Amino acid sequence: MNKITAIVLGLIGILFFGTPIYAYEPLTLPNNIYGIGIINHTDLQDVSNLVNVNGGDWGYVTIVITEDNRNKEIWQKFLDDCRRLHLIPIVRVASKFTDNNWQIPKIEEVDNWVNFFNSLNWVTENRYIIIGNEPNHAKEWGGKINPKEYAIYLRTFAERLHNADPNYFVLNAGFDQDAPNSKSTMDQKKYMDEMKKAVPEVFNFIDGWSSHSYPNPAFSGSKTATGRRSIRGYEWELGLIKKNLPVFITETGWVRKTTKDEKLTADNLKYAYEEVWSKNKNIVAVTPFILNYQDEPFYEFSWKNKDGSFFPVYGEIQNLQKLKGQPKQKISGEVIFNFLNPLMLRNRESTGYSIVKNTGQAIWTESEANVINEQALLINGSEDEIVLSNTKFNQIEPFSTGLVTYTLKTANENNIFSVKLGFYVRGERIGDIYNGKIISF
Repeated sequence: MNKITAIVLGLIGILFFGTPIYAYEPLTLPNNIYGIGIINHTDLQDVSNLVNVNGGDWGYVTIVITEDNRNKEIWQKFLDDCRRLHLIPIVRVASKFTDNNWQIPKIEEVDNWVNFFNSLNWVTENRYIIIGNEPNHAKEWGGKINPKEYAIYLRTFAERLHNADPNYFVLNAGFDQDAPNSKSTMDQKKYMDEMKKAVPEVFNFIDGWSSHSYPNPAFSGSKTATGRRSIRGYEWELGLIKKNLPVFITETGWVRKTTKDEKLTADNLKYAYEEVWSKNKNIVAVTPFILNYQDEPFYEFSWKNKDGSFFPVYGEIQNLQKLKGQPKQKISGEVIFNFLNPLMLRNRESTGYSIVKNTGQAIWTESEANVINEQALLINGSEDEIVLSNTKFNQIEPFSTGLVTYTLKTANENNIFSVKLGFYVRGERIGDIYNGKIISF
């Protein structure tokens, strides 16, 4: 196949099958499906204490960003806190809430969203974005139900995110599976059929499936139920789109109306995680609704009590065995300054100093970084007689600098070495620490 043919076929693939998926597939790496939804940044420590225990690491947290709250400083701090606590954020975009409805999002605002997201240093290579919320409810779309408008909005948003950066992982709005056809709601199947009529390839533009798999009816259904309106509702939804996308259950959970319901909710969620969701190899994350909501109408779903304590469900899920997730993070940086005395006393240790800057996503720690001897050759000889050890530095966060020290020791003879030392983090080369001659005497 020649180059021109390959390009033409690639263009045909995009035209007929939609935007290709660029972000990495999260299920190809060790993954911790445990997560939860929040509305307050201050709840992040409680999230970490819930999902990153009993073997767990790098769980998920779902949060909403509204159009009038796109403050870079606020949200960069949120992402930085997620980074420190090993939490993978799933961000849902929302418009403005006025007159008891969420405004119809404007296509003209999409570029503003993309520019805002591009201005942030994300926690992982994948940037998980949910486009909207339950649009088969009129109150979520300016008091109207319009599948065509949402389909165009979803496609446009997904295209522009993918074009801006290949690491955006775009998710659809979760739908209300239990909504009937009425003045204020539309049956989900009918809504999705109307979306596909308007934009036939609409679901080819997303990278994963966001599902609100609640145990209905009335958020009180059986934990063993299957199909639509159950905790397995995502299976029914994937059947509708005829695609085997990675699944993100971004809302789920039983309602709590009485004291008796407290233990029942805990038992049900425990069963759901252990017997249903953890056994489904297509599920990336489950983030029940909601960790901490102290007002109506959602206090009945809150895992946190008004007195600051937690309902039994928190402890029940906290105690479950979890997996250590290992998401991809961009590793990049630069070496700003080096000092190593090229004149060394033979068979004595000499200390080198470097200032390095972290420009990537991961927090650098001593256990993941090292100064590596890439080349240590005798100018007049054949044996390598120089030893490198004791790489030390304090933890270095993204866009911060730190001092790296290391020691070199030569053999007990006079020699001249050609030395090249590199600084590496997780196997990625950051830059030269030293490149030149060393004389031992």
